[in-house]
Amino acid sequence: MPHQLLKGKKGIIFGALDERSIAWKTALAAVAEGAEITLSNAPIALRMGKINELAKQCNAEVIAADATVDADLDALMAKAMEIHGGKIDFILHSIGMSPNVRKNISYTASNHENFLKTLDISALSLHRVLQSAMKADALNEWGSVVALSYIAAQRTFPGYNDMADAKAVLESIARSFGYHYGFAKKVRVNTISQSPTITTAGSGVAGFDAFFDYAEKMSPLGNASAEECANFCIMLFSDYTRRVTMQNLFHDGGFSFTGVSSQIIEQMMTKEQ
Repeated sequence: MPHQLLKGKKGIIFGALDERSIAWKTALAAVAEGAEITLSNAPIALRMGKINELAKQCNAEVIAADATVDADLDALMAKAMEIHGGKIDFILHSIGMSPNVRKNISYTASNHENFLKTLDISALSLHRVLQSAMKADALNEWGSVVALSYIAAQRTFPGYNDMADAKAVLESIARSFGYHYGFAKKVRVNTISQSPTITTAGSGVAGFDAFFDYAEKMSPLGNASAEECANFCIMLFSDYTRRVTMQNLFHDGGFSFTGVSSQIIEQMMTKEQ
């Protein structure tokens, strides 16, 4: 049940593609909690996805912007402030794509031009978004920026490929920019390391279904859903987390700190028999 945690706040949600995406769920949750939002995605994603349906549900405008192009982001910040009549209060960065993953190129055989695109789209885009927001003075004091990450930034998951490196860079950018933005404008920058989640992007990773089941059995609380991640984002956008910044926050049912679960042990013993 909504509690109006974001009443009077305004924000930008990047990356909503379809109803399965975390950004989509977060947009709906933000509006339910009293926020006004602007939606943005790359032009090609706007053509492929259903973002206009979401815009109608949220009474929001859609602004096309390639998050790897500084001029697009500068124009987005200016347009968002025009739409909302001033500065905004929160941003969700839900942007990620790997050409190597899409083309089933293994990590050790990575095409390095593809690798650079992965880093630019999935990690450096956060730096670009933050840089553009700071340059335009687009965020109010105590504003909040959240980027979505994954535990592969710290531990090896072979199927995650070069996206793991991108997520490690993403988390580092959140810490580094969070330091500067905090001192400059009291703006918070955090990442959420989410459970494997059934989304269009997540499902494209090799062996996703098997790993989703494994993570469910490893996590004391089970995998966190897209809706639950959206609620966690709302908390980080709200005034209840004003002193939380530069953190990578695990939202994974305890998976990240579980060595092995009894369910996995039982499963392995059954196989041995």
